[in-house]
Amino acid sequence: MLLKSTTIAAPSIFSFFKQPFSIPKLPLPFNSPRTLTLRPSTPIMSWLNKLGFGARSPTEFPVDSSSISPIAQGPDEDKPFPGEEFAQFGAGCFWGVELAYQRVPGVTKTEVGYTQGYLHNPTYEDVCSGTSNHSEVVRVQYDPKECSFETLLDVFWARHDPTTLNRQGGDVGTQYRSGIYFYTPEQEKVALESKEKQQKLLNRNIVTEILPAKKFYRAEKYHQQYLAKGGRFGFGQSAEKGCNDPIRCYG
Repeated sequence: MLLKSTTIAAPSIFSFFKQPFSIPKLPLPFNSPRTLTLRPSTPIMSWLNKLGFGARSPTEFPVDSSSISPIAQGPDEDKPFPGEEFAQFGAGCFWGVELAYQRVPGVTKTEVGYTQGYLHNPTYEDVCSGTSNHSEVVRVQYDPKECSFETLLDVFWARHDPTTLNRQGGDVGTQYRSGIYFYTPEQEKVALESKEKQQKLLNRNIVTEILPAKKFYRAEKYHQQYLAKGGRFGFGQSAEKGCNDPIRCYG
């Protein structure tokens, strides 16, 4: 007796992924163990970055000098509130770093954004491509009468591993590099002294770059105060001054 064969179409593996946000024209790849977070409107390149494939050193890409924006490479011309100062810190994914600084007494404002790159007005997608040389940073505005720059540096060193080049945990890419970007000669001096002090406490070489602050590009609105507003699960984390609750980096 002949049996009639039946062809059953196997469902696409991508149909099992819930897609709460819009990813234009691209299916979602497999998640790595710590990349369950889906940032809105993030292209597949950012996923490859998380897996260690998408990010490259700026030296791997020949840079045409005509494509380097003098604005992007220029100073940060924004002005803090009267009597207050700016500082910029790069210490991996900027979500958790921002929340850490939100909690510091004397810090009056925090913003996450991109700096030190070649491209004017970069998007998150540009930064994730690994080709623009931007760093994810938090720009901290603080009252020096209530909060010293040394205090901000203490938070910086405690918040990340300054010995891993272009990487923090599973986040890999030049945008996650460790950096202190100073606005004044005094900040530079204090940062260099602080780095030297930290180096004596560690058995691996610190790779933190200490450079003049350049043009700051405010990141997209959904990145701002991301963890305080709820993160990926909608459970806001406290930004109250002096709070010592552990920070859940992705919400």
